[in-house]
Amino acid sequence: MTLFTKSLCSACQEIKKEFDLDALGISVEEIGPDNPDALANLAWYELVEMAEKSLPILVLSDSSAITDSGGIRGYLANIVTHH
Repeated sequence: MTLFTKSLCSACQEIKKEFDLDALGISVEEIGPDNPDALANLAWYELVEMAEKSLPILVLSDSSAITDSGGIRGYLANIVTHH
């Protein structure tokens, strides 16, 4: 799973603080000029337009995506509970 974030995104920072993403097997891709791969990966999942409107985005193992921070928080909390 991959969490797409941006450095000035407060919801992104909250999720990174709230959950141990490494322990959950989630990689973090920060979108920005220093990381062209993140944009390429977003394009692969057809999420570039969504990322321009709203971050964070969590891409799941089946390539589906959760695009609101409340949904991501709920999904991750569920994984932690059953981990």
